[in-house]
Amino acid sequence: MKLNLKRPLAFFDLEATGINVGADRIVEIAILKAMPDGTEQIKTMRINPEMPIPLASSLIHGIYDEDIVNEPTFKVVAKEIAAFMDDADLAGYNSNKFDIPMLLEEFLRSGVDFNMAGRKFVDVQNIFHQMEQRTLKAAYKFYCGEEIINAHSAEADIKATYEVLLAQLHRYKDKNFEDKQGNISAPVVNDVEALHQFTNLHNPVDFAGRMVYNENGEEVINFGKHKGKTVENIFDTEPSYYAWMKQGDFPLYTKKKLDEIWSRWSKKKEEQRHAKASKPAVFQDKKPVTPQERQKPAAVVTTDMLEQLKMKFGK
Repeated sequence: MKLNLKRPLAFFDLEATGINVGADRIVEIAILKAMPDGTEQIKTMRINPEMPIPLASSLIHGIYDEDIVNEPTFKVVAKEIAAFMDDADLAGYNSNKFDIPMLLEEFLRSGVDFNMAGRKFVDVQNIFHQMEQRTLKAAYKFYCGEEIINAHSAEADIKATYEVLLAQLHRYKDKNFEDKQGNISAPVVNDVEALHQFTNLHNPVDFAGRMVYNENGEEVINFGKHKGKTVENIFDTEPSYYAWMKQGDFPLYTKKKLDEIWSRWSKKKEEQRHAKASKPAVFQDKKPVTPQERQKPAAVVTTDMLEQLKMKFGK
């Protein structure tokens, strides 16, 4: 099928150092420009983000620091990218929430005015999510082939949820799944531990997602200026951050988990101070005093010496 286009439609995708639109940077951009005559133009570039790429991001998109060390910065290629997309509407997958905002941030940092007025935006993910709804009602219809009776009553919904899980276990038995790192497994099995691992996508500490566990099992902040930093490291450098979060509009359970981390960190610091205080002091060996020096008579105080002391201390 050929797209019915009145002007070019630029499908584009970004790989980046992370997902924080304001703080992270683009490391690769690929653009497929579909033309009204049915032809296509493709441009792909790797970008030096001028910051280290976190290992967690590299494991997803396969781009490491050494791969982009000699590539141009976005500022160098910004005008070229803008010119290529200048006459086009924009399209992508989750592009309205991520790719377009991040691209605009990079243009602004580079001093390029990429005019968005009059452009159309097509987010393919939104078509998917709206046409294949992810509501319990839609799931029950898809997996169980029936309509929920008394939908949105608590008892009907929870029974439907239970039946959906049973249907999923049957439908996906022995079905392979490939994750973002290319690992293939059959995760939907009749085992609660396995289902727990598969369904906890972001590994949250507090369930609100303000703190998550990293690959080392450490609690890290998942928002704001400290996003990606371990909570304990933040306490080391900015202990007032604890008070700010405690006084802020955060869920009570988030604050409870924060208290647990603070208590653990404080105990560790106290143990370190105690260990340091208990460590024997090391003194440099002093030159022993000879008997002659011990018997050396005190200097005679003269009138001149007294006058100098009076001048020095003003008395």
